[in-house]
Amino acid sequence: MAPSPVDGTSNSLVKPKEEEASAPSLFELIDSDLTRLLEKPRTLNIERKRSFDERSFSEMSITMSPRNNFYKTSDNSSRAFDIDGIYSPGRWTGTPRSGYFEPHPIVGDAWEALRRSLVNFRGQPVGTIAALDNSSEDLNYDQVFVRDFVPSALAFLMNGEPEIVKNFLLKTVFLQSREKKVDNFKLGEGVMPASFKVLHNPVRNTETILADYGESAIGRVAPVDSGFWWIILLRAYTKSTGDTSLAERPEIQRGIRLIMTLCLSEGFDTFPTLLCADGCCMIDRRMGVYGYPIEIQALFFMALRCALLLLKRDCEGNDCIDRIVKRLHALSFHMRSYFWLDIKQLNDIYRYKTEEYSHTAVNKFNVIPDSLPDWVFDFMPTRGGYFIGNVSPAKMDFRWFCLGNCVAILSSLATPEQSSAIMDLIESRWQELVGEMPLKICYPAMESHEWRIVTGCDPKNTSWSYHNGGSWPVLIWLLTAACIKAGRPQIAKRAIELAESRLLMDGWPEYYDGKLGRFVGKQARKNQTWSIAGYLVAKMMLEDPSHLGMISLEEDKQMKPQMKRSASWVC
Repeated sequence: MAPSPVDGTSNSLVKPKEEEASAPSLFELIDSDLTRLLEKPRTLNIERKRSFDERSFSEMSITMSPRNNFYKTSDNSSRAFDIDGIYSPGRWTGTPRSGYFEPHPIVGDAWEALRRSLVNFRGQPVGTIAALDNSSEDLNYDQVFVRDFVPSALAFLMNGEPEIVKNFLLKTVFLQSREKKVDNFKLGEGVMPASFKVLHNPVRNTETILADYGESAIGRVAPVDSGFWWIILLRAYTKSTGDTSLAERPEIQRGIRLIMTLCLSEGFDTFPTLLCADGCCMIDRRMGVYGYPIEIQALFFMALRCALLLLKRDCEGNDCIDRIVKRLHALSFHMRSYFWLDIKQLNDIYRYKTEEYSHTAVNKFNVIPDSLPDWVFDFMPTRGGYFIGNVSPAKMDFRWFCLGNCVAILSSLATPEQSSAIMDLIESRWQELVGEMPLKICYPAMESHEWRIVTGCDPKNTSWSYHNGGSWPVLIWLLTAACIKAGRPQIAKRAIELAESRLLMDGWPEYYDGKLGRFVGKQARKNQTWSIAGYLVAKMMLEDPSHLGMISLEEDKQMKPQMKRSASWVC
């Protein structure tokens, strides 16, 4: 698996050029539903509040305000903008909207920090490193991570700089084609790298890319989410630029099909969800998420829908498309039926009978009611709900996971009623899920004996730290996108204002510790790139909600299952 050297030049930034939009194609149309591909199930005739996707921008009560031609930075110096909001370094598409926020001084600093994190290969930018923290050992924070680069990529797309995103997509699909081995075991052909690093040889003036497919990770686990994020980002690039030529390239089409083949292969599973090991996603350490974690299932659903839009209708693509359609229908029903929890469903589980046999069983997974944690009864509000962390035989993980629930909203895995219920939960449990720094990666934290057993006494994942109930600023972009899509932008505005009060002052840390997220994480890296990019994306998206289109998918009416359980509908 030794990387092949590639002749290169010095690592200097070449300013990307904006590409001309290509002729209109299927990617420029409204995201198609599966009307012609799926059987039409019975639909629910329920009145509900309309989401952001269904109403005009004027209904959001966001009005234009005059442009500010000067921008104050943290050192009180002024930076000039022209009439189009152009700022160098870094164009900022920021026109403040009255009633939401005024330009904040940390935006300019954030753009400068983001540009310092750029990584070049052969003179072209191909990604951003995880962190620029010179105060501690690098470990792998000096690498370009696929999942970490997504908010950076979105920031550049929103700022009219797509070239770096195109370079990244091409470079990672090239790395996918390499042979991947962990010890003597060969990984699946469709596995995307978790990260890569550009190695410079100043003597020979060459550059080499060294990729990590999990063989160097702390837990030696392949990244299941990398391929999904890659497909989602490809669709975001296509949607943002209107350039379909990249997605239609043979190597890109092959990359999509390889990922889909890897995920849609038949096995012993009786569920449409993906079986995963611990540490295969953003939570990359032992945290009891093995099985069918909500983060992977939501990303899987979104990647399937994006792949359906990106794949060409040819001989090779049609077979893949057919399998995607069948899986989407089964997956949406399974997730909406068995992962969804509100107060009615909680009460039903509390009263479950066990040891039921036959297809008429109500307690299909034989969950023991006595296994319900005490905290969930107090945590669940009368009005609200969420997708729980995991469902498998005799196991339900009732923890709240932010990323999975936000992606469920963006991908329309959550119905509009469920999306509204998730927003109700966040508002009702603001102190627990947001506190003083957004946002909790999961809630609640494991403590004492449970922490010792589940994490293996992991010193980094102690209670209310890191993945175990820590607060991660990067998640603010996902919350903002989900809030806008659900028609609740005021929730995102409140969270952004909290983040702005601390992030720059604290040096853009990776995560915060404590029940309220009051303290900078004990092992948090400073100048964490995705903390910076996540803030910028959230800010730009709230300021111009039309950016939501590149990361959001409309609800497919034909995938709406016959719901037999309450979804905390708002009528």
